[in-house]
Amino acid sequence: MLLAIDAGNTNVVFGIHNGEKWIHEWRMNTLPVKRASEYEMFLRLNFLENNLHFDDISRVVISSVVPQLNSVLEEFAAASIKDEPVFLGPKWYDKLPVRTQNPYEIGTDLLANAVAAKELHGGDTIVVDFGTALTFTVVNKDGLILGVNIAPGLKTAIKALVGQTAQLPEVPLELPESVLGKNTIHAIQNGVLWGYISMVEGMLDRIQQELGREMKVVATGGLSSILTPLHKRFDKVDRHLTLDGLRIIHQLMKDGK
Repeated sequence: MLLAIDAGNTNVVFGIHNGEKWIHEWRMNTLPVKRASEYEMFLRLNFLENNLHFDDISRVVISSVVPQLNSVLEEFAAASIKDEPVFLGPKWYDKLPVRTQNPYEIGTDLLANAVAAKELHGGDTIVVDFGTALTFTVVNKDGLILGVNIAPGLKTAIKALVGQTAQLPEVPLELPESVLGKNTIHAIQNGVLWGYISMVEGMLDRIQQELGREMKVVATGGLSSILTPLHKRFDKVDRHLTLDGLRIIHQLMKDGK
């Protein structure tokens, strides 16, 4: 089995692939940073609960955009799993089927998204990733990353709004039926959620207008299912896109390509 670890700013995602499909996915809060033994215990408990055997992990691939986690994840992998992990970073980028002009300025999660877009969707794709940040990664059919746009994510925007105001409450990420807010909760939900729908639609239109052609649009990320009116703009919603990119990268590295 392959263990893929995607360490983001909010969650560390652990995905288990059995060679055919992703069979389990677990999340831990990224902060505070845990010890290597805590990650191992977390996984062993989840394996036990799902009748899996920890020793069956034969391959590991890691992406991290949180530098203070890197050494801990390396320690965890080295102590717990026999296979030497593929820890994605700029040194691997020239071996990937995608290219970027700024290898030290693009996150490994976005590289994984671009690889999955190229290998699974043929390129000419805009990947919209709804995470801590809302990102747009544009990759063409030749594997060239044409550009990346980054905005605050949905939860980040709501927390910033509530945290900087005295009387606005925390609100659930639920989309009201009407775009006209009738109370404080709906007013915040409409402003953020419908506002983000408009931003995503506008960004997709502007990107494709500048490129002068239609692009496939693939959505991913833990919050990709919330903004349902956008789904008509997406060719696919693929919650495992980043993990699939890591899986493909691991295979390429191990095959020596």
